[in-house]
Amino acid sequence: MALLVGAFLMVAVKKAVILVAVAAVLTPLILGLIWNCVWGRKGLLEFVSKYPDAELRGAIDGQHVKVTGVVTCGSIALESSYQRIPRCIYVSAELYEYRGMGGKSAHPKHRFCSWGPRYSEKYVADFYISDFQSGLRALVKAGYGAKVAPFVKPSTVVDVVKENRDLSPNFLHWLADRNLSSDDRIMRLKEGYIKEGSTVSVMGIVRRHDNVLMIVPPQEPVSTGCQWTRFLLPTYVEGLVLTCDDQNADVVPV
Repeated sequence: MALLVGAFLMVAVKKAVILVAVAAVLTPLILGLIWNCVWGRKGLLEFVSKYPDAELRGAIDGQHVKVTGVVTCGSIALESSYQRIPRCIYVSAELYEYRGMGGKSAHPKHRFCSWGPRYSEKYVADFYISDFQSGLRALVKAGYGAKVAPFVKPSTVVDVVKENRDLSPNFLHWLADRNLSSDDRIMRLKEGYIKEGSTVSVMGIVRRHDNVLMIVPPQEPVSTGCQWTRFLLPTYVEGLVLTCDDQNADVVPV
């Protein structure tokens, strides 16, 4: 009997030790993944902001560069869909819907008591950027289906709450143009844009063709590498990287 009890205790202790060892290994991994999901985007933006600006005058064909400067529209200028901001190189609109305990869902995975995306649109056009380092002007090939990763923070332009359900005619017209219903819903419309004259940073590949200086999307994804001081794993981004922190601020006259 004593032998059976001893054997049982040994097995139980071994299982407990194994469980503790597995938990000790998995817990840091799970915490690391959660940390990267939460702070990965911020780490990418930090990587872009600290990436050194290149001087276009000395850049060779095929070189990966980051260029910061004032932008001007190309052959096609964009206009924001709701506020009608003219002469933009980038515009976006995002419609969110709040779902209470029994409301309608914006999409199949929309949880209760949370905001969920219902509709979004983003457009980018070819534009010119004047390099601060050299003063040269380059054509950025961002339109016509090019891969672009824009990091532009939108601002709320319409907020429909329970206390204010009287929708403006402009918002109703905006919804109707996109075949979106305007029934009893709590909605929020966010709009982002980069207007001509804004200061923008672009990361891409230099191309020189017939004395035309261009920046085009890279064929391979760009990696941030491991950021050990922030405990962040490499993040990969495809296409041109486009950032503008003050897109809604006063712009430089052009």
